[in-house]
This record gives sequence, structure tokens and C-alpha cells, in this order.
Amino acid sequence: MKNRLLIAGLLIIGNFIHSTACTIIAVGKKASSDQSIIISHTDTGPDSRIFVVTAKTFKPGDKAPVYWGIQDASLPLLDDGEILGHIPQVEKTYKYFHSAYSHVNEYQLGIAESTTVLRSELICTRENGEQIMTIEQAQIFTLQRFKTAREAVKFIGELMTEYGFLPSSGDGSETLVIADTEEIWVLEIFGVGPGWTKESGKPGAIWAAQRLPEEETTMIPNWSIIKEIDENDANNFMVSENYKQAAIDRGWYDPESGKPFVWQEAYAPEPVEFATGRFWLFFQTFAPGYREWPDRYLNGDPYKGINQYFQTVEPLSMYPFSVKPEKKMSVQDVIAFQRSTFEGTIYDMTGGPQWLVPNSEGKFVKSPLATPFPGSDMRKLMKITYRRPVARHRGHYGMVLQLRDWFPDEIGGVYWVYLDNPHFSPYVPIYSGNLSVEESYKTYNPGKYDEKSARWAIDFVDNLANLKFQHIIEDVKVRRDPFEASIFSKQDEIEKKALDLYKKNPNRAQEFLTGYSNGLMQEVTAMFLELRNQIITDYTNNHE
Repeated sequence: MKNRLLIAGLLIIGNFIHSTACTIIAVGKKASSDQSIIISHTDTGPDSRIFVVTAKTFKPGDKAPVYWGIQDASLPLLDDGEILGHIPQVEKTYKYFHSAYSHVNEYQLGIAESTTVLRSELICTRENGEQIMTIEQAQIFTLQRFKTAREAVKFIGELMTEYGFLPSSGDGSETLVIADTEEIWVLEIFGVGPGWTKESGKPGAIWAAQRLPEEETTMIPNWSIIKEIDENDANNFMVSENYKQAAIDRGWYDPESGKPFVWQEAYAPEPVEFATGRFWLFFQTFAPGYREWPDRYLNGDPYKGINQYFQTVEPLSMYPFSVKPEKKMSVQDVIAFQRSTFEGTIYDMTGGPQWLVPNSEGKFVKSPLATPFPGSDMRKLMKITYRRPVARHRGHYGMVLQLRDWFPDEIGGVYWVYLDNPHFSPYVPIYSGNLSVEESYKTYNPGKYDEKSARWAIDFVDNLANLKFQHIIEDVKVRRDPFEASIFSKQDEIEKKALDLYKKNPNRAQEFLTGYSNGLMQEVTAMFLELRNQIITDYTNNHE
């Protein structure tokens, strides 16, 4: 038993040190403040470059390559790496926005991703089987071929069944939230363990999908959330043929026990705090009255987080698949959650007593050096236990996707994008009809700093904040917040103008929105280069 727990613990650590640790939020149209469907994805893959892949036509019999390396930011922009195999090509593909995990196409089909944890027996790798289908490759194929979420779920399930699920972010399983302007689906995919071959005829993955009620919201913190499944309810569930049998065969579920089959319990290991902390924060934030949640607020006591006598170790079953939020949720609400560092809770990395220093009056106050993103060396020096926030300084990039059925597709889909760290970066809108992405947002090489790269500009400021975080983050907010607020305040005006243009000439509307978005991206790059210069000037050690 001890060995099994050790293996499970090492598996979890391995998965998430080497993965991007994404958080997803999904909001049904009747749960959102403007009746739009909202999905989001933080901490996406290493390649933050975003660019347009145009629609294409192909000849009958053509094949589409399956790549390994889509997330590799060191490769040239149009190089997706090694070809592992091929699948049949379609006659015509749709335009989509390409990145490490591609999120949206021209028809407002959107996908968000979160790497999750699975039992060690289900781990698949390139070395232990013939599986070839990574989740990011499946996302690309789907955005190129489909307009509806329901069709997309079925297609990805079939891809994984036929070609085998191949993890690419550590060795974890995967969860996708797939949405269109009408529906949101949660699709969870687990491997089948070592030794799978295509010739065996056995499914190359174990998967299940559940539809999100349109009046509810949910969150995936790198953990399975699907519980009981009604396979006869085709309106709300889709499953692989082995979704239950795989657990029975491995002794993880006994159909004679009289207990219900719970998907989450069958395939995910025991929960870990980095996931339950985000479960708690989400439900405490958006449904505080749903039930009595554990008390995890510091309330002015910096020692509360190290007091083991009050902390609740809650069962994962406490958190539902989804919940009706007590207040309708907006894009800005989701952004605020993505920026969270667990402020004022026991998970707040700046809330512990290690950061308290005496002021000129002899009272203890929080040091201006207190940062929610202390590196490993600082954590060792100060003996701080790492607490994983929602926002992460190694977050690469992320998005909030707004899907709306009352606009033409070219205007209805708004892809709100940040780069590097959402705690610092502004969100800028890219519309589903946009024809291009500004050069600074598709320029990034992790091995070489580049003044023309928005990602590097924001990352530079993020790193400089370690000089005096508590002061510098306020300097950032002074520039970022009015800029971002102006974008939201002008959204109706911009979209009305785009719609007027669209009625006369759809291409002119696309050109207008493209110019608007790209102009905002140029402003972000310039803003953070100026912030860099300001911070170096204001916080130089010559002032001490």
C-alpha cells in the first residue's frame, strides 16, 4: 500500500512539474451576464505564438499529417515537428487560430484544454505503444472540420479510439471543454496503458463527455469532474464503448457491489491540494451559498495557513460537476478569477509570517518584496511552502472565449487573449473573423530575447517585479487597467460599427476588426516596453 501511494505521489508530481497546469472555466449562456457562452483556458502550452491558418481545399485521397511538436516554441512558426502518421484529409478545411493549443475557428467553435491526472496503470507514452494522437493535434483537426460542439466531441472521441491517445504534456490524461454558440461539453480522455496497438482492434483511449447545463458554470483544475454517467441519455452524455468495462477489468469497479459507477473515482487517483484549492476557490467565489465550504480565509491572521487544527481535508465529492452561479458571470469575472493568486486565503503566497517586517513605527507590515510568484531559490531561502495560484508566472498564454449567436460568426466570437502571466498582461480581443494577428503576438523564441515580441516584453516586466513586487504590480495596474477598461467600454461601439460594415460588405467588417485588434496588440507591446524602462529607472539600486 505504501509503495502504491508513493507511486501515485510521484506520478502526480511528474505530471504537473512537466505540464502547463491549465485551469478551465465554462459558463452556460443562461449563466452569463449577456447570454453569451464563455469558456476559458489559462497556462496554455509553451508556444504562445498565435496566427491565422486559412481555409484550404484538398484532393480526394489526400492525407493529413499527425504531428509531434506542435507545442515546441523553438521550432519555426510554420513547423509543427515530427510526423507520426496520417489520417484521411477532408475536401475543405475551415480557418482557425493556431497556437500551442488551438482554441477557435471561423464558425465560433471553441476548445479549452486542461491536462489532468490519471492512474499510473493507464499511462501511455510514445515508447510503450503505437498511439499517435495528441490532444493539441486533435484540437486542430476538429477546428478545421466542424462547426458544432456535439459533432466535435464525437469526432475527437473517434480519433482517440482509432489512433490512440498520446499524452504530450507530461504523461497525464486530458480534459477538453468544447463549445459553440448553443452548447458546452466537457470531454475527459484517459489512456489505456502500455502495449496498445492499432491492429488489436481495441479502443486507444477511455473517454466520456457530459453536457454543461446552460444555466450553470464549471471549472476544471487539472482534475476529472465527471461523476455518474447515464449512457442512455444521449442528449447529455457521450462515452467510449469501454468507458466502464476498462474499470471493471482492472478491478477498480465491481458491478455486483450495488454502488453506482463514478467515473471520477474510477480513473483519477486520490485528490491533491493543488487541485482542491482551486475547486474551493471557484465554488466559494461563484456559489458561496451552495453549501458550507471550508474556511480558508486568513482574516488578518498570517499564521492561520500553518495551523493544522482548523484546516478541513474535504472529499472530492463535495464539489459538483457544475453549479448555478449566484450572480450572472461576465468575461471580466472570468478574467478576475484567472488573475487570482488566492489573495487573503491560506493559499496566498504573500500572506505568511515570513513576509512581515517592522516599519518605522515598529509595527509589522507586509514587505514590499512579498510576491505571489516566489521562485524555487527564494522559497528555499525563506522556507515557504509552494502554493499553486490560479495565475502563474510560467503561464505562457491563455484566453477567455466569448461565443454569441446574435452576431454573424465573424463578429460573434471574441477570443480575449493574454500573454505570459494574466496577473500582469492585459487581455486583447481577437475576433473570429480577423484576417491576421499582429506580428508581436506571433513572435517568440524562448531561447532569444526579442524587442519585437509582446510575450518577451510582458515577461521582462513580470521578472522585474521581483525587485519590489508590492509596488511594481501597482505601477502595472495603473497602465494596464485603464487600457483594458477602455476596450470593454468600447466593445458595443466597435461591434456595432463592424455589424454595419458587415451588412454592406463582410470583408470590410473583417478588415476593420483585424485593424482594431492588431492596433491594440501593438499598444500592449509598446506599453510593456515603456513599463520596463520605467521600472528600471524607478527601482534601480542607485536609489537605495
